[in-house]
Amino acid sequence: MTSRAPLRTAAAGTIVVILASVVLIADQLAKYLALKHLPLKQAVHVIGDFLIFFLVKNPGAAFSLGSNVTWLFTIALAVVALVIIGLVGTRVNSRAWAIVLGLLLGGVLGNLSDRLFREPGFPVGHVVDFINMPWMMPAIFNVADIFITTMMVAVAILVLLGLRLDGTREKRAADAAAHDQDAPTDTTAGH
Repeated sequence: MTSRAPLRTAAAGTIVVILASVVLIADQLAKYLALKHLPLKQAVHVIGDFLIFFLVKNPGAAFSLGSNVTWLFTIALAVVALVIIGLVGTRVNSRAWAIVLGLLLGGVLGNLSDRLFREPGFPVGHVVDFINMPWMMPAIFNVADIFITTMMVAVAILVLLGLRLDGTREKRAADAAAHDQDAPTDTTAGH
């Protein structure tokens, strides 16, 4: 079975831009609708206790940790976005990595947009969170958070599978040993 040819940098970049844009738009649209239609800090049971909308403006990270150093989260999100853009522009030739990094970038840009453009102002804006699934976790989150979390899991899976950014696979020690055992040995050497 032959593997696909690696992506060209422009193709990888196109995948990343399209996916990041879709996630960013979906996140910002969901936040707009939440702000427009949900009461602040009041539970709206959508599907019993399975899915609850609870609108909050989060100054910190998960569970509002670090709410007095919001600017640090802005810097961290900006750095992550720049690293992803740099990797895509120079090293990503794998479809899987382009998809994962595109979706991750969209999530990062969704929350970064809140930090930059929402009240109380640049660069300490509060992130709009409104999704609560208490049976799964006590946190309140948003669409961007969903993509950030799931794509970080996907990054870990790609790393564990040994898929490199360029689309090649890492040669595992077991594979290398099996290859060495299968290779014919030269018994005439030294005669």
